[in-house]
Amino acid sequence: MKKWLSLFALAFLALVLSACTANKNAGEEKPAETTKGEEKTEEAEVAKEKVLYLNNGNEPTSFDPSVGFDAVSWNSLNNIMEGLVRLSKEHIAEPATAEKVDVSEDGLTYTFTIREDAKWSNGDPVLASDFVYGWLHMLNPETASPAAFLAYFIEGAEAYNNGEGTADAVAIKALEEKVFEVKLNTPTEAFLNIITNPSFFPVNEKVATENPTWFTEAGTFVGNGPFKLASWEHDVSFSFAKNENYWDAGSVKLDKIEWAMVDDSNTEYQMYKTGELDVSDVPSELADQLMSDPELKNEDQAGLYFYRFNVSQEPFTNKKIRQAFGLAVNQQEIVDFVTKNGEKPAEGFVPYGFIGPDGKEFRETAGKLTGFDAEKAKTLLAEGMAEEGYTALPEVVLTYSTSDTHKKIAEALQSKFKEVLGVDVKLQNVEASVFSAEQKEFKYQLSRSSFLFDYADPVNALESFITGSSMNRTTWSNPEYDNLIEDIKNETDEAKRWEMLIQADAMLMEEMPVFPVHYYNQVTLEKSNVSGIVRHPVGYMDLKSADKE
Repeated sequence: MKKWLSLFALAFLALVLSACTANKNAGEEKPAETTKGEEKTEEAEVAKEKVLYLNNGNEPTSFDPSVGFDAVSWNSLNNIMEGLVRLSKEHIAEPATAEKVDVSEDGLTYTFTIREDAKWSNGDPVLASDFVYGWLHMLNPETASPAAFLAYFIEGAEAYNNGEGTADAVAIKALEEKVFEVKLNTPTEAFLNIITNPSFFPVNEKVATENPTWFTEAGTFVGNGPFKLASWEHDVSFSFAKNENYWDAGSVKLDKIEWAMVDDSNTEYQMYKTGELDVSDVPSELADQLMSDPELKNEDQAGLYFYRFNVSQEPFTNKKIRQAFGLAVNQQEIVDFVTKNGEKPAEGFVPYGFIGPDGKEFRETAGKLTGFDAEKAKTLLAEGMAEEGYTALPEVVLTYSTSDTHKKIAEALQSKFKEVLGVDVKLQNVEASVFSAEQKEFKYQLSRSSFLFDYADPVNALESFITGSSMNRTTWSNPEYDNLIEDIKNETDEAKRWEMLIQADAMLMEEMPVFPVHYYNQVTLEKSNVSGIVRHPVGYMDLKSADKE
């Protein structure tokens, strides 16, 4: 596993998920005013302030690290809070709030020594008990954290989260004020990588106990990261300021970060061109002409864009009908003529970038498991309709969340379903926050989705579809698949485990509760005077070392 993790770090370039923000003075440095003599004006001091302007796209789902388990929350959370370890510029977990990590010989017990100078933004010391509090908050069934499954490798965690155990039985504890201990069910080589995820950030126990809604406003938010939340006008913007109490504040170069919330890529790009943003996504219609722009960055990202079937709603209760719709999708056409950002068409659920113990790429070994096949799609639709006794297919409604890109992909799918299958699919657009909630409640028949890896292992994506997973959102349940994922988690033979992962990918594509569209590779524009932004392959960016000239 250690060998695999190292190879993974080399295999991935750098990830993205990010964005840009709006301010009329963004990207502009106010010239320093000087006067005769030695007098230095207040204006000159202000001119030296380094402010980065970014765009978050939408309102963060939550700044409660146990709840904000998504792209619009991670970028910000990763910079105003910090875990025991943090991903380095090379995407390897390294000590952060913890200065020392000890591992028992059997690989089951991890002991973290927290830095003496680790403090919260309000000046409180970061204690081992804050990690106990934060992790138990994530696992508490009442929190309903979508990230709780990530902690199931901890002894007693799954039982507590499922309501079958107690908090006291979860094997995490504060041995001393600055010493935190964790015991695992089985040796997990990816453990340190996993706990870099924002869901494993600590929570200031004293603050959260006194105010359970501490994370909802800038005035009450307390973090322990390189920056602190300075302001937050909901659904409009928020801003960060350098956290003077951060243990490594000397390495933080930016004074402020201003975040806008603009969910239209064309508007975002125009703001970038006029100097209101320092970073911008590339609108699909401009991708061709901007690919040679010297300010363009093209970086791989661990994730994919896909669609979910609700297998409890007709006609997608039938596997052949699901397969027919999946095979009617021309992924290559979508990346060539719709998204146009150079993405790879998806041929299975696990993307490129994962290297096996044999040194070979997972995706190449697993092969092409799905792709456009019009004739087979027509045949499968006819067979599925016959099995169900349909003379006409029940109405199909495709739902997507508000975004110009989502809309274009949905329209391309609608056109292809009509062309290949002769099916008139109705499109439904829903505002992002409503869409997320209703998809989790299984209200949609066919709906768009995306997945960004939480840690560097193919099982992270594949385990999303086990029975009862909060990430499943398809109502699909397959005991054989569940058992296979469980066996993968317990398998210690690397070669055998890799074969099982490939088998799981194939089974998911055969049953097709989902169909993949394309793998992610974030393409961004970044001003030439900006440097040091690190985009990890696991779903969020790091601004700790960012700078602006």
